[in-house]
Amino acid sequence: MKFISSLLLAGAIAIPQVAQAEESVSTIEFAERTYGFEMIEEQLVASSKLYRYDSGLTFDYPDAVRGIYVTGHSAGGARFERLLKLLNTTDLNAMVIDIKDDYGNLTYKPGEDSKFFGSEIGKPYIKDPHQMLETLEAEKVYPIARIVVFKDSVLAEQKPELSFMDGNEVWKNGRGEAFVNPFMKEVWDHNIDIAIEAAKMGFQEIQFDYVRFPEGFEKRHDTLKFSMDDYTDSDLDPVQRRVEAVTDFVAYAKEQLKPYDVDVSVDIFGYSATLPEAPGIGQNFSKISENVDVISSMIYPSHWTSYFGIAKPDLEPYKLVAEYAKVENAKLGELENPPISRPWLQDFSAPWLGSGNFLRYGKNEVEAQIKALKDNGIDEYLLWNAGNNYTEGVNFKQ
Repeated sequence: MKFISSLLLAGAIAIPQVAQAEESVSTIEFAERTYGFEMIEEQLVASSKLYRYDSGLTFDYPDAVRGIYVTGHSAGGARFERLLKLLNTTDLNAMVIDIKDDYGNLTYKPGEDSKFFGSEIGKPYIKDPHQMLETLEAEKVYPIARIVVFKDSVLAEQKPELSFMDGNEVWKNGRGEAFVNPFMKEVWDHNIDIAIEAAKMGFQEIQFDYVRFPEGFEKRHDTLKFSMDDYTDSDLDPVQRRVEAVTDFVAYAKEQLKPYDVDVSVDIFGYSATLPEAPGIGQNFSKISENVDVISSMIYPSHWTSYFGIAKPDLEPYKLVAEYAKVENAKLGELENPPISRPWLQDFSAPWLGSGNFLRYGKNEVEAQIKALKDNGIDEYLLWNAGNNYTEGVNFKQ
């Protein structure tokens, strides 16, 4: 096997070049046939810059992605048909589907060839991911895999050494959620392995969410116990060290996913675009944007306090989104190769804000946000509703 590995490394570019000329023969099949190898390690062949994994599914990028969020439960259940009907009867054209959810669970059942086969991190709502993606291919729905990265209660409980410790217990936030440590490459690889599985299934884009430290971490980094791993000897201050770790993860993920021919996107707090960086969570809007194909700022009006001179943002969805878009456009305009902007918009109501501070969101409010983006040259967007109950009758293509 060492001889095979050496020969492949020496000719790693030559093999895929010839294989591409025979469209019906895969890179691995060609190498086996030509050189008589009984087995070729896929990861070794994938190291070639010319290698591209073929899932067997074909999706065209839409004129502009206009998508909805879909939980694993919805994707694997009866609601999936209703959501497909919504897309088939409107100008919506994409689904962002949970593959690793907010708790750290896989939402599909890994196959026997998966390193996650038999693991205890699954909630297999999606019984047959390939069949689901074949349906999306037939319906011309663009599939995006959502992977929640550093908010991961499951992994934190299984491997406390990868998390943040408060005494002898895994630290949890006020909602009872645990995070894993963005400084640790083992955590990075855990999530990238899941992303690679999603790419092999046929997803066209990997969307990483919760690419950050816990909120308010700047108040806890001196009291919680955690490893700094390769960042231990860094000369950077704590804020910049967190920024470096988060940015490095994104760049590393983009590089590792190149052989699988998928776009990479990251969800990011909208307010990150208005600051040099968010000090506690390690998100630097510009640095993350430099390493992704798509940036998806979460700009739900309900999630802003008094900002952009708007006292009650939830009451003014058009103005809030328009003012944000101006800031983001300026920020992305400073980059040599800016990513596509595809913000998350609000399709839910926020009664927790209290009487007089929120609107019941429906057709007018959703359309106002879409129009605000359109008026500022942003054509792509995603709609968030945690229960996947989306407003009907909306003009989704302003």
